[in-house]
Order: sequence, then structure tokens, then C-alpha cells
Amino acid sequence: MSGRNKILAYADIVFTSVFTIEIVLKMTTYGAILHKGSFCRNSFNILDLIVVGVSLLSMGMESSAISVVKILRVLRVLRPLRAISRAKGLKHVVQCLFVAIKTIGNIVLVTMLLDFMFACIGVQLFKGKFYMCTDPSKMTEMECQGTYIKYRENALQEMEIHDREWVNNDFNFDNVLNGMLALFTVSTFEGWPQLLYRAIDSDAEDMGPIYNNRVDISIFFIIYIILIAFFMMNIFVGFVIVTFQEQGEQEYKNCELDKNQRQCVQYALKARPLRCYIPKNPYQYRVWYVVTSCYFEYLMFLLIMLNTICLGMQHCNQSSHVTKLSDTLNVIFTVLFTVEMILKLMAFKAKGYFGDPWNVFDFIIVIGSVVDVILSEINSAMASSGGLYCLHGCADVDPMQKLAAEENASVSITFFRLFRVMRLVKLLNRSEGIRNLLWTFIKSFQALPYVALLIVMLFFIYAVIGMQVFGKIALVDGTQINRNNNFQTFPQAVLVLFRCATGEAWQEIMLASMYGKRCDPKSDFQPGEEFTCGANFAVFYFLSFYMLCAFLIINLFVAVIMDNFDYLTRDWSILGPHHLDEFKRIWAEYDPEATGRIKHLDVVTLLRRIQPPLGFGKFCPHRSACKRLISMNMPLNSDGTVTFNATLFALVRTALKIKTEGNFEQANEELRAIIKKIWKRTSMKLLDQVIPPIGEDEVTVGKFYATFLIQEHFRKFMKRQEEYYGYGPPRRVPQRYRRGCAVSRRKPLQSCTARSPGI
Repeated sequence: MSGRNKILAYADIVFTSVFTIEIVLKMTTYGAILHKGSFCRNSFNILDLIVVGVSLLSMGMESSAISVVKILRVLRVLRPLRAISRAKGLKHVVQCLFVAIKTIGNIVLVTMLLDFMFACIGVQLFKGKFYMCTDPSKMTEMECQGTYIKYRENALQEMEIHDREWVNNDFNFDNVLNGMLALFTVSTFEGWPQLLYRAIDSDAEDMGPIYNNRVDISIFFIIYIILIAFFMMNIFVGFVIVTFQEQGEQEYKNCELDKNQRQCVQYALKARPLRCYIPKNPYQYRVWYVVTSCYFEYLMFLLIMLNTICLGMQHCNQSSHVTKLSDTLNVIFTVLFTVEMILKLMAFKAKGYFGDPWNVFDFIIVIGSVVDVILSEINSAMASSGGLYCLHGCADVDPMQKLAAEENASVSITFFRLFRVMRLVKLLNRSEGIRNLLWTFIKSFQALPYVALLIVMLFFIYAVIGMQVFGKIALVDGTQINRNNNFQTFPQAVLVLFRCATGEAWQEIMLASMYGKRCDPKSDFQPGEEFTCGANFAVFYFLSFYMLCAFLIINLFVAVIMDNFDYLTRDWSILGPHHLDEFKRIWAEYDPEATGRIKHLDVVTLLRRIQPPLGFGKFCPHRSACKRLISMNMPLNSDGTVTFNATLFALVRTALKIKTEGNFEQANEELRAIIKKIWKRTSMKLLDQVIPPIGEDEVTVGKFYATFLIQEHFRKFMKRQEEYYGYGPPRRVPQRYRRGCAVSRRKPLQSCTARSPGI
């Protein structure tokens, strides 16, 4: 036993002992099985008990004494599943997954019944008809005797003598189980053309294949693929996605806010203002004005597009003129992008420049491009002077060392040339639509870690099981278990599983892992057991892994991405989280220092610059904008300013009609309770800022603009009065005239009332 294996064996003993002590302590504390809440009443505890029991049993026996124990030892890899109950997000994903499995039970049952029906039909059509002789000239088992000569391809002088064998196809319909397995591989679109052609060439039972003997039999496979692969499998996947999304909403079913409202409110609570640096130095301001102008942005966009075209012109075996032109253009573009970086550094200074992630990205790209240009020039100078080493007439250098040095230099230059291509990423920040897609892409990544963690756990468990069960199979080139594709090490096992998850020839890897394969010479097999490696357990192993990955867990990625990209199919007049970044950008123009406050007089102009559905839009009249502000409950500070979060929250609340009807104070309290329930870590200071509590008679922007409109209305009224009566005060109607009006009530109204302008 090697030193590493000894260390692992001792570690196995230590961990098994620790887990045994853990189980004993838990049984002592909670009891074994009799009463409620005891140790064995929990399914995860039962799993732990089985795993530890098998580990103790395997430690007390020789590894060759009982092969069943050796197989059961792999159950120890299930222990990472205990982490599910400790991570809330992971537990939520797993719960959604189990509910999805329960919900789609009927779909699974119908699919299995259809598969069973097609397998029965396949048995009737192809039972015993997939056999063939290794010598294609022999058609029956009786003829398939003796030896035959096989010539190597493109070498008629080289021939080999082989024994004739009557062999069956790997996937066949000799019984229902084999038929269901063969049809399942067809439904995964892996290897099904070979099975189709074998069925077309089939003849009578126990007869060899005849080319295109039954072309009409292909309708069997066509109907199966349309019904099962195109229809039922996609229904299955659709149910998984829809159920996962519905279960994700169950946690918030009583919070009175839908998903879009929750996302917008969360954004409004967590958003922070952007800092927009505006220099005070006149010369620096001119540079700042240039680099922030739209014309400068258009110029840089044009340069990036031209650089993209130049990169696309490069090709293999290009002439030296094209190479020289490409290098010259690269230097020019590098200089121009360097000038852009320097101008922005002058305009924003270091703090303002590096405060923007896109500027940091540009800085890295420019530095990498400059290094690329320098290394390219050094390499060209060395090549033109006779090599990397002989710059000054040095002695002869070992050609191998020279070749190695050139390869290292080439690798370094190639790495830095990647920065040329990375300039294309800058295009992502030039379009609002692309920015929205990028924002949603990032939001999807934030929601994917728990799904990714579940997949990592699945790969880890299956990789360790694969190493234990299939790790001793000999590596034979030309088979699916070879030096590049095997289970002998953990990284190789993960790579094989990743290949299976994509569906690439997974069924061939399964067949290559079945029992009866040659054992690796380095493994500890006994004499006479050379062909005892592998296991029929491979069928369950690969089928379960492929179904879990391809049909369930991988589709969780699709569910999460669809959940975040639902705004693409939503009515764009409905406010969504992707609209809210515009508020931050325009707010920064009124609050360049990111203090989080602006004058209340700027609120109207701010909201008229923001496009609907969040803002009012530039075509909204000033008077209408003031009227809409009255309905917003934005607190007005004593210094006449409004805060960033309160303004954004009020806009979101009004646009999505979140608790805006009925008694406003009661609605505020209900909304405060909802926010406390969903976002428990929200500070009371922020909550009081966006939703003032009852009892605080604070001045709001709505009250201010209501007063403003009343005053404006009164001024217009007085102006109309002055226009009618002149520039003096209005005349009073005599008392006797009013009494006369009272007496003459039956007369027309205009005959007894003074004319006055309408309001």
C-alpha cells in the first residue's frame, strides 16, 4: 500500500469513528426509535446510520471477502447531502425539486407506459433479428463457424485471421427490458441512427442483416421519436420548469406582493446613488466635457467596430503584408485606446475613474494591449537579429533550448493578444438594450449558485461511486474507457460525467463499463479474474445520472434564466427592475457627489427626464407632473431636500399601485409590515425614510406641490377677476340687490345675479 493510500485509510478510520460517536450521542440524546422526534424518525438520520454501519462492516472484513460490502462502501459519499438542511437556499432548491418530481409523477407514468408499449411492439418486430456474424458473408448461426480473413483498411497485403462469432447488437429487442433500454437511448438522440439502420437491415429471426431489407420499418422509430422525444419529454421538461417556478413563489404567497413588485421594492430599498464627478478646474472640465459627450462615445464605438473588423481579417497562412498591416493597425488602435484612458483619467481623476467597473475593465484591456505591443516588438527585433539568444554574436545555442524559448515567448505573446479580442466586450456598455440583457444575465448568475452547488454535489457523489465501481477497468484505446476517458481519478471521473451530462455517447460509455471487461494491470485483481472488472450496476448508474442531469437539474438552469428574462415577454409599459437603473443615472446628474439628497424643486424636472413607466417623460406637462407628485408620499426634509431611496420607492409604489388605495395611513402600516416580513434586515431608519410611521406629521413633497397648485390656481383666479373688474378690487353687490334676487327666485338666473367670471 502506498503512502497516500495509508493516509487515506487512516483518515477513513478517523472519520468513521467520529461519525459513529456522533450517531451514538444523537441516539442517547434523542432516543432511538420509539417516541416522536427520536433519531430514527428522521430520514437523513437513517441514511447516516446505514452509511456508518456499512463503513464499520467493511472495516471489519477483508476487502476481497465480501464484494457487496465493497460496493456499499460508496454510500459514504451520500454524506454531503446533509449540507442541504443547513443551507436555506440549497434546501429551498431541493424542496422545489422534490415537489416538481411529485407533480410530474403522472407525466413520468404515462411516458413509461408508452415506452413499455413501444418496447412490446419492438419485441414483436425485432426479437432475435439483430444477430449477425462477424464475417459479413455468413447469414446464419450454422454458417458462422471457423475462421475468416480480415484485411486492414488500405493495406491489402496485411491480413488478420479471426474466429467467426455469432454476436447480438449491443441494443436489441430480445425482451421488453432490453427494448425499453434501447428505446430510451433513442429518446436521448444518442446512437439511434445505428439502431435504425440495424432494424432496416433486419430479416428473419436468427438471420443476418440484409441491406435495406425493411425500409418501411423506420416508421416505428419516427413515430416513437415524435411521440416520446419531441412531445412527452418536452412536456416533462416544461412541467419541471413551471413547477419549480411556482414552488419558488410559495414562500411569498401570503405577502400580497407579486414577484415583479418584490423585485422592484427590493431594488428601491437596496439601491445606492452613483457618484458623478464634475471637475471644478476649467481645463479639466473641458476634458471632462469632451469624454462625457455623446460624440466621443460614438467615436469610441466606431473605433471598436473598426478594430473588430481588423481582428476578423486575420486568417491562417496569411501573407507577410497582411500580418504587417494587422500589427500596424493594432498599434494604432492601442494608441487610440490609451489616449482615451489618459483623457478619462485626467477628467475623472483616479478615484472617479476606477470607481466605474467598466473603466477598470478598460484599464486592464489597455494595459494588456500595451504589453502585447511591447512583447511583439521585442519578439520581432529578436527574430530579425538572428534568434532570441544570439543578439550579439553569441556562441551556438542548443536548438532544443532555442525552440523551447521561442515556444514560451509565443505563449506569452498569445496570452496578451487575447486582450485585443476582449475589446469587443466594451460594446456591451454602448446600448441600453444590451445593458438590460447584461444586467439580467448577472441577476441570473446571482440566483444560480444553489442550483450549481446541487449539481456539484451530484457530480461529486457519482464521480466517487464511479471510481469505486468502474475505476479498475483497463484503459484500451479504441474503446470508450481509454486514457482520456476513465474513472481512475476524480478529475477524470468528473470529466466523463460532464460528457455524459451533455449526452455525448453516454450509452457507449455505459456499455464499456458493464461486467466482464478487462481489469487494469495495476489493479489488485486475483489470478483468473482478469475479465471481472466493471459491473452491471452501470445500467442503473448511467440511466439515473442522465435522467437527473439532462431532465431535471440542468433544466433548473433554464428555469432560473427564464424566471429572470420574463421581462422580455412582459408588457414594457409595466415597470420592472430593468427600468430602475435609469433613475440612478439621471439622479447622479442632480446629485454628483452621491449625497443621496436633492432639492425638492428638482424632483419635477428629474422625473420628466425619466421615461415611462418609471418617470413622467419629457412630453408630460409641468402641471400634470405636479399633480402626479401629489399622490406620492415622499417625505420632505427640513432643509427642503428629498432622499434617494424615498423618491425611488415612491415612484415604484405609485407605478405598480402597491398599497395606494383606501386609507393611506393604514396602507402604510400594512406595507411596513410586509417589508419587515420579507426583508428582515431592513434598517428602521431606511424604513422610516421611505414609509414614515403613523403619528409623525411630516411635510411631504405631495403636500408641497398641492400647496403650490392651490396657490397657482388662486393666482389665476385673481388674475381673471382683475381682468374682468379692472385693476381695482371687485365691486360688492348691494344688499337690496341680493334681497331682490331672493324674491325673484322664479325668474331666470341671469336676470338677478351679477356677472362674474368662472373659476
